[in-house]
Amino acid sequence: MSRLSAPHSTDALAPTSFAGTSLHSVWPHRIIRSTLLVAMSLTHCTHLVHMPKTKTYWNAKLPGESADIGAHIVERAKNAPVGTGKWKNEIEKLFTKIELSVSSYDTAWVAMVPSPNSSQLPCFPQCLDWLMENQLPDGSWVPHCHPRLIKDSASSTLACVLALRKWNTGEVQVQKGLRFIESNIGLVMDEKKHSPLGFDIIFPGLVEYAKELGLVLPLNPAAEDALFLKRDLELKRSKSQGREAYLAYVSEGLRTLQDWDAIMKYQRKNGSLFNSPSTTAAALIHINDAKALAYLHSVLDASGNAVPTTHPVELYTQLCVVDRLEKMGIARHFRNEIKSVLDRAYRCWLEGDEEIHLDGVTCAIAFRLLRWHGYELSSDSLTQYSEEKIFFNSLGGHLCDASTVLELYQASQIMIFPDELALEKLNSWSSHFLKEELSKDEQQQRNLQKKTIQEVDSVLKFPYYANLQRLENRRYIETSSLDDFRILKTVYRLQSSRKRDMLNLAIEDFNFCQSIHHQELKYLERWVKETRLDQLQFALQKLSYCFFSAAATLFPPRVSDARIAWTQNSILTTVVDDFFDLGGSREEMINLIELVEKWDGNLAKSCSFEKVKIIFFALYNSINEIGLKASTFQGRSVIHHLVEIWLSLLKSMMREADWVKNKSIPTMEVYLDNGYVSFALGPIILPTLYLIGPKLSEEIIRGPEYHMLFKLTSTCGRLLNDINGYKGELMEGKLNSVTLHIGHGGSEEEAVRYLRSMIERDRRELLRLVVQREGSTVARACKDLFWNMSKILHLFYMRNDGFSSSTEMVGAVEAVIYEPICPPSSAEILEE
Repeated sequence: MSRLSAPHSTDALAPTSFAGTSLHSVWPHRIIRSTLLVAMSLTHCTHLVHMPKTKTYWNAKLPGESADIGAHIVERAKNAPVGTGKWKNEIEKLFTKIELSVSSYDTAWVAMVPSPNSSQLPCFPQCLDWLMENQLPDGSWVPHCHPRLIKDSASSTLACVLALRKWNTGEVQVQKGLRFIESNIGLVMDEKKHSPLGFDIIFPGLVEYAKELGLVLPLNPAAEDALFLKRDLELKRSKSQGREAYLAYVSEGLRTLQDWDAIMKYQRKNGSLFNSPSTTAAALIHINDAKALAYLHSVLDASGNAVPTTHPVELYTQLCVVDRLEKMGIARHFRNEIKSVLDRAYRCWLEGDEEIHLDGVTCAIAFRLLRWHGYELSSDSLTQYSEEKIFFNSLGGHLCDASTVLELYQASQIMIFPDELALEKLNSWSSHFLKEELSKDEQQQRNLQKKTIQEVDSVLKFPYYANLQRLENRRYIETSSLDDFRILKTVYRLQSSRKRDMLNLAIEDFNFCQSIHHQELKYLERWVKETRLDQLQFALQKLSYCFFSAAATLFPPRVSDARIAWTQNSILTTVVDDFFDLGGSREEMINLIELVEKWDGNLAKSCSFEKVKIIFFALYNSINEIGLKASTFQGRSVIHHLVEIWLSLLKSMMREADWVKNKSIPTMEVYLDNGYVSFALGPIILPTLYLIGPKLSEEIIRGPEYHMLFKLTSTCGRLLNDINGYKGELMEGKLNSVTLHIGHGGSEEEAVRYLRSMIERDRRELLRLVVQREGSTVARACKDLFWNMSKILHLFYMRNDGFSSSTEMVGAVEAVIYEPICPPSSAEILEE
């Protein structure tokens, strides 16, 4: 039964902001007393047109439709958006061939490697040919040439010029390249422009080499002195393991200052230094190493006549594709391809593959995706990142890459065991680091991509356990850029044609799902009218909000029946809750329970309590209809079980009403044993489970795993509800776990802290049950429903420190149900 005591005004709403919206923290009990006012502002979704009474609500017709609404929606949901097949075929290619952008900078360094047979000849003439053929009209070799990235263009162009001059070829290209540098030298020296990794060491080294080759660069003495002064200061910074690795990574800028034999300790099993063609090529220029030479041959074999800035990167890129597809909400179209990638990643993880374990970003993404998808792996591999000082003493930490820390933070949230100290430590320092980065002014943030800033802000506001999937999908789609990139020594990106296909599919898929949701809500509006629930004055309707919670987590078109059942039962539970809390006398409560026990529609017709009659027939007709629908999915009758779980809810609510009436004070154990049932998730979750696809036998539904999933989810919700509403309930003399804890001698702060630790414990255990494969009897699709419900509850109860107008809720409802996503404009793409 409800424990919130907020008055029934539009101001008594505790909001949780989402992109300018408010997701009020009072669902499923006393969801929003003003939802009717919210719905009234959505005039196109609240016009409840009178519909003639029909025996079957699922067959209710909309004006102008020749088919029944239920069949109409389900049939339409079977059809995919027009462009799905075309875009899907193109995206599938990403799983077989990674198209990474070419790095003219790294290609130039590979072109400088002399042949092992003659120092007068290039070892890789094909790279020289590529440089000769791919200079741009402006004299550079970098196609983006964005003002913000001019330093990347300058260092890449200068490296290409040096490669051509070293082998005395391409004089025309050399002069054009020098003119490009001259025309942009002011921007190159601008401290406000973004610097690629190692620029302050690499660019002065290129200038030195240019002098040795007799090239005259457009640098005045003061500018040249400033360049070398910055390099000297950079080299004099305190020494550490991370700094030593960093200086090895940018070795080509140090040239004679580097101990080339010493840096070979960083050589990987594939022969590379840091998977970097430029670093490996620079080392090979100074020392003879067969493994390094073989590595460069392998890179060219894979990429043609030019090389990327990092190799291999296939696993990292494919994991990013999987992550992107999931965040865009279109992963269900690529289940087989995703499984193949994750199976390979898991094998690499178990084998200790360097491609995963020596790169913080890849390790973090792999851990998060593999653990979420049920692969058994320990968090021990993240111990190397668990201490802040250890991380910042590594190459990745020395580079202070916010994108890497963001991935580590997201990985640290997937805790499923009671004591995962490495993840807890990682979570603590990484969240602090990201908050510090976010608090910096715009000038200090200039080395962060706009998309990274947006993502950091979003991840910090909405932790994984309180992030509704459809809101995340929309946010990610709208902030996605066709030209987003990652920057190492130079910029690299996935080929934009495939990203455009992903974005197109995600937008069309989202809008198609949304059009289905719009029809479903129209149908549900009619259902509320037909059941006469709108006539119950004590229970204001919360239709748009209840449907929003379903559509924001259970969005694929094929589960339309499940969404409708979720929403109907959400409304029914809140009506019943209000009836026991506010609207019914003891005699009416007892009468309702008796009618549900007998489950006889003819007997109920003679009921003398009008409120009871309305509620019972709404339950009776709806449960029978849902049960009939569910029976076709399950191949057996399930109505008896639906009635049973409703009866359990009513009796638990009656018990709480008696406690209040008799001023009884139960023990905490008794309170919670009853409270997780009275929280009213049972009638919402169970019918939905029966309608999402997998068959659930009587044995599974009554088994320990299902019971524990239900109990953990409901207990988290009950405790979140209690923490949010205990102050008001204390004034009204109502029971609450917080006040019960205080009554046993604890302080208010201790009680809240203790209950939050219980929530944390139960949430971890719930996630463990959801992701575990071994020994599980409940299908993963069903277990996900419990986790989604938990996420809804955590989001709605995220904050209890303020009140706001109910109109803030409109934005979130509109974002999921009504407002289509528009493709980004060219201006928005260029802004990135």
